[in-house]
Amino acid sequence: MNYLCEKARNITPYTAGLQPQGGGWIKLNTNENPYPPRINKEMDFDKLRLYPDGECTALRQKIAFDLGVVPENILVGNGSDEVLAIAFQTFFMGKEVSMPDISYSFYPVWADMYDAKIKTIPTKDWAIDWSEYGGNCIIANPNSPTSLAIQIDKVPTDGMVIIDEAYIDFASVTSAVRLIDDYDNLLIVRTFSKSYSLAGLRVGYAVGNKSLIDGMNKIKHSFNSYLVDTLAQILAMSAKPNVDEVIKTREWLMTKIKCLDSQTNFVWWEVDDAKEMYNYLFENKILVRYWARFPDRLRVTIGTKKEMEEFVKCVNRK
Repeated sequence: MNYLCEKARNITPYTAGLQPQGGGWIKLNTNENPYPPRINKEMDFDKLRLYPDGECTALRQKIAFDLGVVPENILVGNGSDEVLAIAFQTFFMGKEVSMPDISYSFYPVWADMYDAKIKTIPTKDWAIDWSEYGGNCIIANPNSPTSLAIQIDKVPTDGMVIIDEAYIDFASVTSAVRLIDDYDNLLIVRTFSKSYSLAGLRVGYAVGNKSLIDGMNKIKHSFNSYLVDTLAQILAMSAKPNVDEVIKTREWLMTKIKCLDSQTNFVWWEVDDAKEMYNYLFENKILVRYWARFPDRLRVTIGTKKEMEEFVKCVNRK
């Protein structure tokens, strides 16, 4: 007998990038920061016998101070993926939501999971045309996998607007966090995974009007009051961004291969045959990200300068 509910039987889950086992790989497929976290913190392990602070009080205060907002504007979760999932449940469940036709492939999964009707809006020359968005909508800025960013100075007011800024610290455009006092329908989602080199820690957060955060907290407390563990909260509080070398290497790489003008920690690389190139690199123990729907594009994470030099050498040998 099949005990699964209809949703569990039929949903197509998100497929994450390959995490290889063993050494020797140059891993350029999941947009991890190649440099160690900048953390200088002693840990009182006695705190781990207690449940964590479910409100992430100290971490929210630190984030709020850094962004120039108040703690009531912040919700913290296990990576931006969990924060985004809570946001989909809170704001888009059973509703229509617009999103780019080329963007983070987890968005359609959450929409399916929470019975939201997707309205896709085509990108133009890989870029998001912000003037075409209205009503409920979500975009990534900078966008993945295209690596492009847009300057956002105003947002539509006829629906809920979510801007996923996972890569904003690598970009030259301004964060939309500065707009939350002007728009009570705007939610910004950010992460410690990319610019802070803490992908393994799983800490993300949302920034928005207090009423939006209160609504998300109702959903959060309905399934888990202790989302973020104590160790993650303490380490995230003491971490610092780590972007300068990544940006420098990115600018160098863009002179060596044909790609879009990246505003992220990866490039959207144009090749003749993406699948063939992916397989060739894989055989040489270099991992990049390939999607069948993009036959002439590969996404390449920015690694260390040495890793990217090896990548370029391997490509040139082909």
